[in-house]
Amino acid sequence: MTISSFDSLTPIETSTSPALKFEVLAKCSTTKARASKMTLPHYTAHTPMFMPVGTMGTMKGVTTKQLEALDCHVILGNTYHLGSRPGAELLDKAGGLHKFMNWNRGLLTDSGGFQMVSLLKLANITEEGVEFENPHDGKKMMLTPEMSIGLQNSIGADIMMQLDDVVSSLTTGARVEEAMWRSIRWLDRGMAAHKRPNEQNLFPIVQGGLDPNLRTISAQELSKRDAPGYAIGGLSGGEAKDSFWRMVTLSTDVLPTCKPRYCMGVGYAEDLVVCSALGVDMYDCVFPTRTARFGNALVRTGSMSLRQGKYSDDFRPIDEDCDCPTCKNYTRAYIHTVATKETTGCHLITIHNIAFQMRLMRDIRQAIVDDRYPQFVRSFIRRRFGKTVPAWVVNALKSVNIDLTVADEDGYSAKPISEDFQREPNN
Repeated sequence: MTISSFDSLTPIETSTSPALKFEVLAKCSTTKARASKMTLPHYTAHTPMFMPVGTMGTMKGVTTKQLEALDCHVILGNTYHLGSRPGAELLDKAGGLHKFMNWNRGLLTDSGGFQMVSLLKLANITEEGVEFENPHDGKKMMLTPEMSIGLQNSIGADIMMQLDDVVSSLTTGARVEEAMWRSIRWLDRGMAAHKRPNEQNLFPIVQGGLDPNLRTISAQELSKRDAPGYAIGGLSGGEAKDSFWRMVTLSTDVLPTCKPRYCMGVGYAEDLVVCSALGVDMYDCVFPTRTARFGNALVRTGSMSLRQGKYSDDFRPIDEDCDCPTCKNYTRAYIHTVATKETTGCHLITIHNIAFQMRLMRDIRQAIVDDRYPQFVRSFIRRRFGKTVPAWVVNALKSVNIDLTVADEDGYSAKPISEDFQREPNN
């Protein structure tokens, strides 16, 4: 089965909401991975899917036409930042962010809740909402669940996120439970305020920190709301990766199997491969575009720092297996001369990094459709890490019946190591 015939597959499970149709088309017979089609108002996306982040309605140095050419199905904008600038009034006049930024595919907006963590020194959190200090003009801005939805209605995103009470994943104690229950109350307020349910989808967000009981309660309560899809939030904030994956798989065990599951803030290649095995369908992260600004190109073996002198006379492309415009037209030597020094360098590496993510997700989908995902995972991990593999990866994959410590037909087996690390590519 080729990915070109993906759309011709007969759905195994289907859920239909006024503005979203989700069809599970293939399931891995070993893990919880599945390949699906998600029909949104502006585009039909295939999952598992990675969504690049354009916080202010733009991907730095990349046009929307280039994003289309790179096979991006859905991109992100941030409600907090877009609400500050250009603001709801201008977006209403423009007919929404799709028209304003000339993007005809899927759009997802974060609610602004994450800024409670990232901008906490500027925030005051109460039951009413979150009071921010606008970083652009210093004025106070109250963001309530109703205001967050109102802003997202003006933005016009295909998928909107509820305003949730976000606490750091390293927080413990009563504050975690308070935030979990408050997020549920804020979801109900947001759902009541949603004025465009036939055109936009509101996703609840599972919270509960690293407490399995709270995570379970949160996922169960949100599932009762019968939303178009669900997000797993409050992770990727510095917690131990062995705790991270356990909260992800717990959430996918509880959330409805016929609805899309979105793990927020995840973008490292190994995380995408592992979490897809755990049953996640959607991801986003600033990592691929942000790391490009520091001269780092993504390859299957890790991250290639093109600032290093060893690339100054290397006339190979970043990745000889990549057909992105950067790899087809530029060498490592050229990019080395402009990386972090000229905007051209950022642009070229960003193009490659987005292409890398899109190709990885296509490969994941194809492996699931062909029901060879365990083999794909083992091959990916072997190339990524060699014999020594982070223990959390080994543990997570073993939980879904892929035991890397047992030798495969080629004799490969992994030795778990406790520390997380990024391997420097051998090329």
